[in-house]
Amino acid sequence: MTRTPTARPALAPRVEGALPGPRSAEFLEHQRQWESSARAYPRHLPIAIAGAEGSYLWDMDGNVFLDFLAGAGVLSLGHNHPELVHAATEQMHVLTHGLDFPTAAKREFVDAQLSMLPPSLSSRMRMHFCGPGGANAVDAAIKLCKTATGRGDLVSFQGGFHGSSHAAMALTGLVAQKRPIANGVPGVHFFPYSYCARCPVGLSPDTCATNCVGLLERSLRDPNGGIPLPAAVILEMVQGEGGIIPADRDFVRRVRALTTELDIPLVVDEVQTGCGRTGTWFAFEHYDIEPDVIIASKALSGMGLPVAVIFYDRRLDGWAPGAHTGTFRGNQAAFAAGAAAVRIVRRDDVLGNVRQRGRELAQRLGVLHGDVWVREVRGLGLMWGIELADPRDGRPAGAYARAVQAYALQHGLIVELGGRDDSVIRLMPPLTVTAEEIDLACAILLDAIERCGPPQ
Repeated sequence: MTRTPTARPALAPRVEGALPGPRSAEFLEHQRQWESSARAYPRHLPIAIAGAEGSYLWDMDGNVFLDFLAGAGVLSLGHNHPELVHAATEQMHVLTHGLDFPTAAKREFVDAQLSMLPPSLSSRMRMHFCGPGGANAVDAAIKLCKTATGRGDLVSFQGGFHGSSHAAMALTGLVAQKRPIANGVPGVHFFPYSYCARCPVGLSPDTCATNCVGLLERSLRDPNGGIPLPAAVILEMVQGEGGIIPADRDFVRRVRALTTELDIPLVVDEVQTGCGRTGTWFAFEHYDIEPDVIIASKALSGMGLPVAVIFYDRRLDGWAPGAHTGTFRGNQAAFAAGAAAVRIVRRDDVLGNVRQRGRELAQRLGVLHGDVWVREVRGLGLMWGIELADPRDGRPAGAYARAVQAYALQHGLIVELGGRDDSVIRLMPPLTVTAEEIDLACAILLDAIERCGPPQ
């Protein structure tokens, strides 16, 4: 078919008629016939995208949506930021694919990324370029730590999500994803994460670190604990897919102290939290710790061009040449855009905007604290979750959350779900979102929560 450009509409939430509209329905049906059954987002956000700009996108029928999904956190500077488009386009006239050869675009990207690390880390870190997705970077981090330590076991945390590749899936808490796949990667041990709204060990949230980390500490220190000293501990500072759950500060600091004591590399998965999402460049900075390995991907280019890296302490660098490769690890357009994104973040104080808009979100969503069906409103920077649960028995209210998502979409707001039974409404707008856009989104979302009403 011939692609015809869709004219840019006025950028304000506007939906006419039921969704999907006729043109979107046509595209969705073509997708259903010819694409994999594993497709996910269009099943609960039934639109076909025609174009986008800033914090907005529009579908094939001219409906306009305020996008608080932002490519699952990929579009840190919004859709089609003109300076990033220019940087990528200019680079494409020079070189697009460079394997792991050094290039000017790659060097500028490396220097820009290292400059965003705390000085104590940037002086001793190395970077490795992986395949284009975060899951490949997770695989690389695990291979690095196994190589460096000579050990094979791994520690992960309940509720965590680290990707859908075979190895990354083994580190992920979601059982349903793993159930159909026999002979998963062995040697992964799961421990409780500081999810105080639903204490994983059923005790008081006031003793979170003692409860959650205490079990890990006793297990790894106990010579009869059953777990060999692991090659790595992998941890999210904020569990994203798990329901936007920021880790307790004492929990994180004790995990870091334990791994330091036992000489276990601590891997922080910043695929979703990195590049400014939480108001600091990396979320671990909120916790005053220094990890051994940092995994980054989603927002590195600022505009959705794929690139994934790991930063790691150079003492771990025992890899032989070609130990972890990937044909598309030399995406020069992504490097050019990523270097430009760092310049824009600094010049425009984007991290300051994240912190201010995050405070506004917290204030606007604060009215939900009195709603008995809202178990918790939580977040950091521009990464927020509203957990819905039945007050009678505490069960996740997934049906209610899905109704809220559908209502919001019908009124021009895109939000994603996560957590147990998809009962958490997740908000991850571009980091350049404005105060007016925050107000618009909150008005639609609060109306959705009220009008959908809890299930009876």
